[in-house]
Amino acid sequence: MQSPVKSSARTLDVLEVLAGEPRAWTLVDLARALDIPKSSLHGLLRTMTARGWVRADETGTRFRLGMRALQVGAAYLDGDDSVTVLAGVLDELSRRLGETVHLGRIDGDRIVYLAKRDSTHRLRLFSAVGRRLPAHATALGKALLAQHTDADVEAMLSWPLERLTPGTLTDRGDLRRALAAVRETGYAVDREENAEGIMCFAMAVPLTTPATDAVSVSVPTTRMSADVERRVVDALTDLVRPLGQARSML
Repeated sequence: MQSPVKSSARTLDVLEVLAGEPRAWTLVDLARALDIPKSSLHGLLRTMTARGWVRADETGTRFRLGMRALQVGAAYLDGDDSVTVLAGVLDELSRRLGETVHLGRIDGDRIVYLAKRDSTHRLRLFSAVGRRLPAHATALGKALLAQHTDADVEAMLSWPLERLTPGTLTDRGDLRRALAAVRETGYAVDREENAEGIMCFAMAVPLTTPATDAVSVSVPTTRMSADVERRVVDALTDLVRPLGQARSML
């Protein structure tokens, strides 16, 4: 495998850092995070700013992602067949349940939100398309990890596992048992493992084997009951499980 072109690799590193932590970064912060000399980074940022990939504040000393990054991200979603096929499913889940609905895709040991429908309630989960979360700490991630063997999951994840809340599963045995339950029931549950006060239910979308996408419904624990859980699981089963028949559409 050929070594990456240094300037290209540095450009992508800048974009990934800015996207990974969307805040205003100083030149010093970026140089430290990327281990790039400030003189080299300054020239790179000047070029990226001129091309619209990065935007600077009025002082020219703090940097964020620019509009070109949004354009490319939107183009990715516009060209993704799965997002198009599943739009109606997300709409119907939102209509039936009135809760936050997500479409997520596994990317290494992370889940990336590709689409969402907001809850109709004032109390809701905050989330954003493009957000990346540890797969082991989400229902979306567990639904997709369960598509693989325990040995494969072991290799996919970064150990030790990150703990987001007191409920996050970080023990190998606990995670294996959780994934075994997903394989048995056909859906995954996140019981305040990603965010305290939020439960989430997810089902893998059978458009590929193994599945790479999953759909979830998030519900604040204050609204959770056995009846709500049954309604959410029934809705996922009704709308997501039959999607194996839609493979020919992709």
